[in-house]
Amino acid sequence: MKGRMTPLRQPPKSVDAYIAGFPDDVQLILQRIRRTIRAEAPRAEEVISYGIPMFKLGAPLVYFAAFKKHVGFYPPVVGSTTLLNQAAPYKGPKNNLKFPLDEPMPYELIRRLVRARIRAVGGKRVPSGGL
Repeated sequence: MKGRMTPLRQPPKSVDAYIAGFPDDVQLILQRIRRTIRAEAPRAEEVISYGIPMFKLGAPLVYFAAFKKHVGFYPPVVGSTTLLNQAAPYKGPKNNLKFPLDEPMPYELIRRLVRARIRAVGGKRVPSGGL
């Protein structure tokens, strides 16, 4: 076979490195999502899993990833009917969420989703408040 093979891009080694790989405007969004998650889950560990940022509290809590036109948020939404209804406009494949980059980012919804995931994995949250 002639020609040169292009090596696959190596996955980032940290969440900082992941975020740094995007344009400035997307970096700002990703940093705010990260702070939103951190505020709700201050003891969660940040790791790169499947090449994207993941927070875990023993078990995986949430993942997020930037794409050309949206930010993906995983895993699928679970919880109250109210939360499911609020997330419905962002429903993507397999009930994961897709937040368009050309619309205001729903940080408050992200906060409530993280709270629901903390309850689902049995973690403890330091700040008080409900869903």
